[in-house]
Amino acid sequence: MASLKALKIRIGSVKSTQKITKAMKMVAAAKLRRAQEAAEAGRPYAERLEKVVASLASQITVGPNSPKLLAGTGKDQVHLFVVATSDRGLAGAFNTNIARLARRRADELIAQGKTVRFYTIGKKGRGALNRLYRDAMVHGIEPGDLGKLTFADARGYADDLIARFEAGEFDVAHLFYSHFKSVLTQEPTEQQIIPVSVPVPPSSSSTLGTSAAVEYEPDEEEILADLLPRNVAIQLYRAMRENAASEQGSKMTAMDNATRNAGDLINRLTIQYNRSRQAAITTELVEIISGAEAL
Repeated sequence: MASLKALKIRIGSVKSTQKITKAMKMVAAAKLRRAQEAAEAGRPYAERLEKVVASLASQITVGPNSPKLLAGTGKDQVHLFVVATSDRGLAGAFNTNIARLARRRADELIAQGKTVRFYTIGKKGRGALNRLYRDAMVHGIEPGDLGKLTFADARGYADDLIARFEAGEFDVAHLFYSHFKSVLTQEPTEQQIIPVSVPVPPSSSSTLGTSAAVEYEPDEEEILADLLPRNVAIQLYRAMRENAASEQGSKMTAMDNATRNAGDLINRLTIQYNRSRQAAITTELVEIISGAEAL
């Protein structure tokens, strides 16, 4: 059994930890509000741009003169996984869930005979994947505080990916991030960003949600040549914003659980301390009474 002094020191240590986790929860709650507003504000533009690009792409015939970001390389042998996580921990299963989804999809493609490479944005994702796919890691970025990332940062990442694609380093790029739904729910998400995924348009209406005929000036291919690189950057920026909100939501939940667990541990240690102290007092009284009777 631990001594009274050891129990007292441990109770004090757990109380100090509880104060830290409580403070971290409050900080995460403050950051979450701003990050959630930013993520929700960016969704309509990113989703609309994605639909516009898909609508334009569905109206042209892919040929030799088509933008490479639309036409692709003509094969899908080499897949690049852009895994976006964070540089910091103490965020529950936020980073782990994204890396787990990427690992599961990588194993599926490898089983089909495909080649998978990893382009990580965030130290935590790189650390989780490096243990299993060390030879497949092609590049790693440390973005820092996700809440402070700007569109210029996302555009830099997009330009690097596009340059690698045009150099023939991969055929298909998949983006992995966490879609923020609520404080308690963050959904790991996979999205193909290179080449653009062209859905089959419905027969009753166009992809833009209207049956009206639309004429583009200049033609669709020229518009796509300008929109496709921007779309890659916008999708990356949306993923960064979603990750920022998901990280703070997951961190807030994790710190709340840690605070409550610390409280439970303090109660158990306090009971143990009181019982040990009572036993020590009882033993001393017995010794005193026995000594008095011996006299």
